[in-house]
Amino acid sequence: MITVITSALIAILTLVAILLGTSVRIVKQFERGVVFRFGQVRSEVRGPGLAVIMPVADRLQKVNMQIVTMPVPAQDGITRDNVTVHVDAVIYFRVVDPRRVVVDVQDYEAAIRQVAMASLRSIIGKSELDDLLSNRERLNQGLELMIDSPAVGWGVHIDRVEIKDVALPDSMKRSMSRQAEAERERRSRVITAEGELQASQKLAQAAETMALHPAALQLRLLQTVVEVAAEKNSTLVLPFPVELLRFLERATPPEPEPPAGPAASQSVPALSAGLPASADQCLPDTAVLDRAAPNGVGADR
Repeated sequence: MITVITSALIAILTLVAILLGTSVRIVKQFERGVVFRFGQVRSEVRGPGLAVIMPVADRLQKVNMQIVTMPVPAQDGITRDNVTVHVDAVIYFRVVDPRRVVVDVQDYEAAIRQVAMASLRSIIGKSELDDLLSNRERLNQGLELMIDSPAVGWGVHIDRVEIKDVALPDSMKRSMSRQAEAERERRSRVITAEGELQASQKLAQAAETMALHPAALQLRLLQTVVEVAAEKNSTLVLPFPVELLRFLERATPPEPEPPAGPAASQSVPALSAGLPASADQCLPDTAVLDRAAPNGVGADR
């Protein structure tokens, strides 16, 4: 009798333990529980802690509410300016409605991954290469809107979408490097030209100041001599001011020019009026004879 009672108590305790095991569930802090009773979803969502359900009739499905990081496989596409690129991205999302995630979507992670791949290819086709390289923030926002539109109906919220890497062909990389080098060369030439322009303007202003104040040129000359002499050279180069030559030129009187034409022929007799007609008239006869005789012959005559 005692053995039968003991066996019955053991069977009852075992049945109670089995019922408790099938009716008690533990929901973690980052999870929510969706209860199905005979296949029909219940409106109440079980929060974190100890959740008791009816055995056999209820089935509890847990949904993770944490932010999920999902990498998007790299997609090959052609940009709007006909450049082949290889782009990958990453998505950050979380569940906001556990009931809709469980009921409306069979596998919400796979669905979001497919939508992200299609949206990424669409963004590549609508964008230019410069936008993919330098204007990613705007492209990330557009990609987030494209993925978030269907995800809202599934009870999922897209927190952030980022384009990670844009792989370019080697030929395009070489072309871009040559373009960047040419752009830097252009900037250097423009900067040099602007410097020359500013220097010429300052020199023009300095020349105007020196023209108004000649002493400024002398001071500048002395400063140049001091700078050259500071190097302890054995040879001192002293520039000669051009203004001194101009001063001497202005101080020198101009030479008179001989008159031309009939006035010149009339002036000759006037000048020779007070002089002998020729130089021979002033010489003695011997001088005339000596000059006429060749080699001194006839000097005694």
